[in-house]
Amino acid sequence: MKIEQLAINSVSTMKAPISESLPAYHAAGFANVELALGQVKAFLADGHTVADVQRLLADNGQRCIGGFEVATLCFGEGQARADNHRQLVANARLLAELGDGCCMVTGTDGPAGGAAVADPLAVIAETFAQVADRIAETGVTLCLEFNWSPIVKSFRTAAEVARRANRPNVGIMFDPAHYHCTPSKLDQLTAANVACVRHVHVNDMRDKPGELSNCNSDRVLPGAGCLDLRTLFGRLEQHGYAGYFSIEMFSEELWALPAAQAAAKMYASLLPLCR
Repeated sequence: MKIEQLAINSVSTMKAPISESLPAYHAAGFANVELALGQVKAFLADGHTVADVQRLLADNGQRCIGGFEVATLCFGEGQARADNHRQLVANARLLAELGDGCCMVTGTDGPAGGAAVADPLAVIAETFAQVADRIAETGVTLCLEFNWSPIVKSFRTAAEVARRANRPNVGIMFDPAHYHCTPSKLDQLTAANVACVRHVHVNDMRDKPGELSNCNSDRVLPGAGCLDLRTLFGRLEQHGYAGYFSIEMFSEELWALPAAQAAAKMYASLLPLCR
């Protein structure tokens, strides 16, 4: 990866408002930001406007490259599913106001009560295609996060869903933490599967077996864990990935620090991975 590809997910400093975190990211060196949309909405609810968020980004020389908030409901009928899809469309429009060509990371639900479905991947793919068509005008890409789903547990399965959706604005998000904790394997990072990757998160994991690990709380800074990140990211780049690498940490230790200090630690942890 290159320095210009580095980004930070604002959940990594989730206890700081974006009015504090964005300047902290700038001071650390981050020019690309992936926004937890719940934080943005909290800022808006506090009397600010989208234009205020745009100014914060501009004042700190930053580009919004994506965001996330909710999973995509794919199963069942009724008001909850319709409301969820409207929320996804509204979120895509918000992201389009904050940055060009953003990725919106999302997961999925599963059949109610664990009911048997003949081809659940077909249901998920069709739903993603429908939502993708509704947000196409925004320029936002819907990125499926494997393991944020009771059905889509591996990188291979996520790539299959993306191919079946068959929309240019549907792809997948690769996260090393989920790779470690699921049936994903290095041999799944084929050229065909990597072609579906539109966004990448960065983190390392404590030296624990994947099946005994928590995909969020067992994250550690890159270089402090057991994952061979150079090999993983090198395989993605070998097969053509040239997008952003966004550090995403769920760390009580980092959350307890001032945002500027936490951001500096995260940026420093990424530099050894850059060329």
